[in-house]
Amino acid sequence: MAPAPGTTAGAPVRRLTVLYDAECALCTHVRDWLLRQPRLVPLDLVPAASQEARRRFPGLDHEATLDEVTAVGDAGQVFRGAAAWVVVLWALRRYRGLAHRLSTPKGAWLARGAVLAAAKWRGGQRQWGGNGYRRADGWVYEPGLGWIYTGPGCDDGACATG
Repeated sequence: MAPAPGTTAGAPVRRLTVLYDAECALCTHVRDWLLRQPRLVPLDLVPAASQEARRRFPGLDHEATLDEVTAVGDAGQVFRGAAAWVVVLWALRRYRGLAHRLSTPKGAWLARGAVLAAAKWRGGQRQWGGNGYRRADGWVYEPGLGWIYTGPGCDDGACATG
């Protein structure tokens, strides 16, 4: 059966944009790792909910991309959560075989577990003052300074953390 006209179902992926939370230590670590990997498919790494992300993908729920890893294919395909991780691994020369294994029913279960573990770690970081905080919580990351609380009561900058 052919895909419905106007849909991206079945369209080949020739380039991927990975939207990552630029204020999350784990996410930026993975971004840096991805930049070092040999690729079979070009990857663009763009901070989630940034002006650039909004410009490229105006119809996307950008707040949701801060909570769930999202990859967007060049034909408009949108992959979220475990599916996003699998398609990103598929784009990497050394990990395409792993991506194929993770696309099986058992592999998908493992991929979902890994994504849930990462989400739990990020949530714990936010709860305990780690690098999972976001601007909405009053925290910003300043290179060279670390995480700085800019919320109520910190107008004098005395709330900086290292």
